[in-house]
Amino acid sequence: MYHTKIAGVGHYVPENIITNQDLEKHMDTTDAWITERTGIKERRFFTEGKDTTALMGVKAAKLAIQRSGINKDEIDFIIFATLSPDFYFPGSGVIVQDQLGLPNIGALDIRNQCSGFIYGLSIADQFIKTGMYKNILLIGSETQSNFIELSDRHRNMAVIFGDGAGAVVLSRTDQTNIGILSTHLHAEGKYAEELINYHPGTRNKIRITPEMLTDGSILPYMNGNMVFKHAVVRFEEVIREALDANQLTPKDIDLLIPHQANLRISQFIQKKFAFPDEKVFNNIQQYGNTTAASIPIALSEAWEQGLITPGKLICLAAFGSGFTWGSALVKC
Repeated sequence: MYHTKIAGVGHYVPENIITNQDLEKHMDTTDAWITERTGIKERRFFTEGKDTTALMGVKAAKLAIQRSGINKDEIDFIIFATLSPDFYFPGSGVIVQDQLGLPNIGALDIRNQCSGFIYGLSIADQFIKTGMYKNILLIGSETQSNFIELSDRHRNMAVIFGDGAGAVVLSRTDQTNIGILSTHLHAEGKYAEELINYHPGTRNKIRITPEMLTDGSILPYMNGNMVFKHAVVRFEEVIREALDANQLTPKDIDLLIPHQANLRISQFIQKKFAFPDEKVFNNIQQYGNTTAASIPIALSEAWEQGLITPGKLICLAAFGSGFTWGSALVKC
């Protein structure tokens, strides 16, 4: 059986920086309130006509391919994770395939929200292990600033989310001591409506009505307390599951890169495992919650900062809407 290594990483974030002070102009909030509850100081919003979910993914992908050292035509499959595709259909993966000028390779779009990158990583790992593909481009990209409303009625979500993209090139290797050691995926659909965007859905004959716009029901909804309480439990469980599966302990982890949902969640997990600050990577302060893009953006930045080097054991973990959650252990 083959093994899967991360051959290259890359990311892209829009140039438009939105600070907490900028949000103060639109709603009853303060920098102190946002920082205390989320840890976020600023986030990036896309520029219409310049940034799209697919094109941000393309920019991140080009960097990841360059860093991988392979030719782009050696990519033989694309996996695109997002909750905010360019169109209702088709998915953004085919746009990436076209924009990169790749041959007629397959493009798979997945919608597992904040867990999307981990789910995509697991799918790619299975394809490579079985020998079906040799080099897979995995992208997480989100344009979320245009589905939130900068208003008091949507304040609990408006202060959290940002836009951006991250990408990795996953390649086949015959080495048994490096690469993805294991992935672990879970879901609990009975909590689907605790973090949800109901509309536009397909349950109604008319998908969008003037009433939905007026009463705010077209906006995404989040039960923040419920999400927090479940996230801290599932994060810990799925990290321990990965360690147990590989007969490892928390002390073996060199760097934890959690989904950047909320700094308080990351700090809670850090305390649970008694990790020093240098063992947990957080960048939510600069980018907010970029959903499926958060882990690959963080992975790329950690690599740029010299935190990911040969021999290091990296743990990736995510929790989000669905509820879905997952983890992966990667030996560099």
